[in-house]
Amino acid sequence: MSPALTMTRRWIQLMLGLFLYGIAISMMVRAAIGISPWDVLAQGISLRTGIPFGFVTNIVGGVVLLLWIPIRQRLGVGTVLNALLVGPSAEVGLWLIPEQTDLWSRIPMFVGGLLLLAIATGLYIGARFGPGPRDGLMTGINAKFGIRLWIVRTSLEITVLVIGWILGGDVGIGTLAFALLIGPLVHFTIPILMVPAARATPESPSEPSTAR
Repeated sequence: MSPALTMTRRWIQLMLGLFLYGIAISMMVRAAIGISPWDVLAQGISLRTGIPFGFVTNIVGGVVLLLWIPIRQRLGVGTVLNALLVGPSAEVGLWLIPEQTDLWSRIPMFVGGLLLLAIATGLYIGARFGPGPRDGLMTGINAKFGIRLWIVRTSLEITVLVIGWILGGDVGIGTLAFALLIGPLVHFTIPILMVPAARATPESPSEPSTAR
């Protein structure tokens, strides 16, 4: 594949992945059986402040980016676009997808959202334009302090989950399912959708890790 076609593929993957990521979040929110820890935090803040969920997602992403400064984590164009676009696309999804009242419809909605999020993660990370704010915080702490990656990831997830739960965010069986399944799912989707490293431009990290 020529460099021009490779770059086109990367941009399409990035933009499509970020849009679908927001839609996947909105599907899990509408399923109302539990959402990811970071979305629990955003939902809790939204409930307390009245700010729309999608815009809170953007605000949280921006705050997390500020935390990159002391750990000197490298910023990519994909990082900035992630912080700017996932929230609005989640708002679009919440506008399009009605609230689910029956369990028989809520479970498939959650499963579909989780699978879509894994695909979206593979698309946007596979584009090699940089990790999302939350993912970069995790890998940055790991690189700067040498703390094991799983300890950093677990500590961050538990911290934001507890704060979000205290604020009134939706914690349920879906939250546990997300925590257990998202890792194996993106472990499968990222290699499949990864743009070959030889084709990536120098500003893009060669080994991105996982979701948001």
